[in-house]
Amino acid sequence: MCSTFFKPVVLLICLMAAQFSYAQTTDPIAENMLVYQRSVGGWPKAVNNIKVDYNKPLTADEKQAIKADSLHEDATFDNKATSREINYLVTAYKKTGNKNYLAAAEKGINYILNAQYDNGGWPQFYPDKHLYRSEITYNDNAMINVLNILQDIVDKKHDYDVVNPAFVPKAKAAVAKGIDCILKTQIAVNGKLTAWCAQYDKDSLKPAKARAFELPSIASGESVGIVQFLMRQKNPSPEIKKSIESAMAWFEKSKIPGYKFEIIKDASQPTGKDGIVVADPNSVTWARFYDIDTNKPQFVGRDSKPKETLAEIENERRAGYAWYGTWPQKLFDKDYPKWLATNAK
Repeated sequence: MCSTFFKPVVLLICLMAAQFSYAQTTDPIAENMLVYQRSVGGWPKAVNNIKVDYNKPLTADEKQAIKADSLHEDATFDNKATSREINYLVTAYKKTGNKNYLAAAEKGINYILNAQYDNGGWPQFYPDKHLYRSEITYNDNAMINVLNILQDIVDKKHDYDVVNPAFVPKAKAAVAKGIDCILKTQIAVNGKLTAWCAQYDKDSLKPAKARAFELPSIASGESVGIVQFLMRQKNPSPEIKKSIESAMAWFEKSKIPGYKFEIIKDASQPTGKDGIVVADPNSVTWARFYDIDTNKPQFVGRDSKPKETLAEIENERRAGYAWYGTWPQKLFDKDYPKWLATNAK
């Protein structure tokens, strides 16, 4: 009698447990990432000029429309696109066990491997090659974000131990080619290595122009990400050591003590705000771009004409771009001393 009474209860508990288990195998953000993944394996950063927002719930009709556009050649590494999704999906798989997430992440990894040039670089977009999209792109850490994923696969870090082991040798080879590209593109001035440009011609490996206000120059912000990636290398070669040490010497030479960059409200300006440099004895900053020949800070408006001061370019650009920053400071405060402790000559 007791067993007869308890059977429905046990069955109900089992059904509830099964439903709970099923609920734990999905992640709403990861589910949206599956919808947006392009057929080539990468992801767009925006659709119809609207930034992709994975936190926004999608209707059935929206999902269908996005999937129907999967052949669109807008997959990119720009603004963390593709690297962001792969990183998230790998972790989501580890948390949920949902094999769809791992499959999408591995498709994305294949996309990364397919997009790499023979010379080791990565474009901003793939396969789209319009305008500057085919250039080797360090800008906004596009290439470095990709290399960090591949390095994580090799090192089995940050949840990448879950991916197919067959990716390890492929990732290792791609990292080696990427490092070779990094070393070859480090800018030398009068025979002395400095840092890197934000983008390079994919064939000549010479510094290249991207947007109108992004001319060939030495880019401090992007160079930080490159140095941090090189510091990940175990038993670094003499070439890697020289590259890191040269870049650090350039950062030291190029710092601007006693000033900081601020965006302020200014009703007299067309944008209602302005970007200015103010004196501050407690601050150290770096310009975003430096002229390759003179090493002076470089500022460029939409007319593509370089200026020596920020005040010389139009208000829209002054207040709409990070012309100064403290990006290299973390290298001096933490990363470089730690690296030297292990790799000093």
